[in-house]
Amino acid sequence: MRLVAQRSFEDLHSEHGPRVRRLCRLLLADPTEAEDVSQEVLLKLLQERKAGRLPQAWAPWLTRVTVNACRDRRRSGWWRWWRDARHVWREEDVVAPDATPEQLLLRAEARREIWSAFQRLSARQREVFALRHVEGLSTAEVAATLGLSEGSAKRHLFRAVHQLRAVLGGLR
Repeated sequence: MRLVAQRSFEDLHSEHGPRVRRLCRLLLADPTEAEDVSQEVLLKLLQERKAGRLPQAWAPWLTRVTVNACRDRRRSGWWRWWRDARHVWREEDVVAPDATPEQLLLRAEARREIWSAFQRLSARQREVFALRHVEGLSTAEVAATLGLSEGSAKRHLFRAVHQLRAVLGGLR
């Protein structure tokens, strides 16, 4: 087992890069913006690695930096302009090649329903839900990452799950 200090940037990038990109896509909803922000986060990883500032564990550090970078992007004027332009995220572009046209249509409709319900959550609820159910962090880890009390994280998670169930109850 290699020590954190001995891990190369390439190793860290290949291990954490896909997770950073996925989290950015969930929190930003736009693949282009998500790719830009994930590149910024991975650049910060490189800078920290080169500067010799090595956290105890890279995963929690990267998660915190990713969430903060996504928040910064959402707060920027550019993000508001881009979001208001109604750029549509087309998840349909990533489908199984052997699916029938009927299956593709049903999957696309389900994806639209799920994505629409997820986007209607508050930004904090999306963050808590993504970290807990997509990233698999414990509630305590989610709270620590987002700077919330554990009770507050649980409350946001409960409300997110409740709202998603209410909206998606008919999907099966």
